[in-house]
Amino acid sequence: MPGANSVTSNQETLHKDLEEVVRKYARTTFLRPIADHTREAFAEVKTFVEGFYGGNGNAETAPRAVILDSGCGTGESTIHIAHRFPGIPVIGIDKSCARLNKAGNPSQTVGEDVPANAFWIRAELLDFWRLALDYVKACKWTIPYHAVYYPNPWPKQSEATRRFHMHPIFPTLIALGETIELRTNWEIYAREFAEAARIAYDERAALAEEVDKGDSGSGAGMTDAAGMTITCESFDPEKPETAFERKYKEARQKLWRAFIRK
Repeated sequence: MPGANSVTSNQETLHKDLEEVVRKYARTTFLRPIADHTREAFAEVKTFVEGFYGGNGNAETAPRAVILDSGCGTGESTIHIAHRFPGIPVIGIDKSCARLNKAGNPSQTVGEDVPANAFWIRAELLDFWRLALDYVKACKWTIPYHAVYYPNPWPKQSEATRRFHMHPIFPTLIALGETIELRTNWEIYAREFAEAARIAYDERAALAEEVDKGDSGSGAGMTDAAGMTITCESFDPEKPETAFERKYKEARQKLWRAFIRK
């Protein structure tokens, strides 16, 4: 990986359209057709999850806990997370075949052993999340932890709606996990992500009130905001978990993370 550059942007604070965009999408469901290759990938993941629990004598247990590592790159973060949660399948997802071909390779994972609960799959994230949420709604899976480490920040203001929190997929993303952790080297992205979550849940609460009054509504199935906590903070990882994180730390860049806990 080349030297780590800090984020350069023509945006100096939270995007001016953040609230308007997030509130609009909080009342919608993303309906783009799901790619066949991602359906096939999801089927492979289901087989792995079933085999993992079956091999541990828990074949009949439901819902099953599954951890997602979205945009895992070469899979180093998946290994770290799998060690942290040894009794739960950890699914590393990335759309790049080239990056995933390096997953589990000691030269790419700083010599970390690959635990039995780590699994990697090539898939389109937005499609995979929707399939996973269907499984959560059907009480087949729970997602105790969802890692979203160092996504493309799309730093130009004109590209803002490509950021996860300003995209129609955001209601699905924040519905998909009891704890969601975003990591980034751009403070604005972390603060936007946290604020977008607050706005989305606020809008969801307003929508629930409308439904209670008999008005119709739609959405991706976010849980009630009661008891939810949203935090945004800088952090200094003692042991970096991704190649990006290692480069940023070596370059003495300030790192940021946002948590959504339900």
